[in-house]
Formats: sequence, C-alpha cells, structure tokens
Amino acid sequence: MVERLDLTFAALADPTRRAMLASLALGERSVGELAAPHAMSFAGAAKHVGVLERAGLVERRKAGRQQLCRLKAERLREADQWMRQWERFWTSTLDRLEAIIVEDQDKLK
Repeated sequence: MVERLDLTFAALADPTRRAMLASLALGERSVGELAAPHAMSFAGAAKHVGVLERAGLVERRKAGRQQLCRLKAERLREADQWMRQWERFWTSTLDRLEAIIVEDQDKLK
C-alpha cells in the first residue's frame, strides 16, 4: 500500500493533474478535453494521463479515434484514509496542548 500511496501523492503533486481529476469527477472526458483548459498538446495531456493511470487514479479506454478517461476513486479513498490518521493524531495532540495552555492560564489568574 505504501508504494501505491507514493504513486498517488506523486500524481497529485502536479496542479494540472489535480485539475484533470476534478474534471473527471464530473464524468468521463477525452484526453483532448482534459488538455483544452491547459492550452497543452494532446501528447502533453497524454503524459499527464499516463501518470494518473500508473497511480491507479484514472482508467483510459479507446472509443474510435478518441481516448476516453474516467476517474477511479479507490486510490483517492486510500490517500484520504492515510491522511485522516494524521488528522486524528494532530487533533489529539492539539487538544492536549490546549488543555495545558488553559490549565497554565488558570494558574496565572
């Protein structure tokens, strides 16, 4: 799972790929449609899609001359679960810190 998370976070590190995923969250898109808002070539968009595919975030299929992409959300769910464990850790840690600060402030009164 660690290697999959590495691929997921590496893919998400690029703003163009994040924008492509946001577009795919609305439905299937062709590689050309994914390229359009970024003023990039089909080849450039295909490279980004390839990174997303290797990360398991996108599935690509051919339909005639088009390459259609769809979002595969499972890997995003895995990344979300990983991040939530750290959210719980930091929430707990910050709650303890707050309690210490409140206790210290009460002692100063």
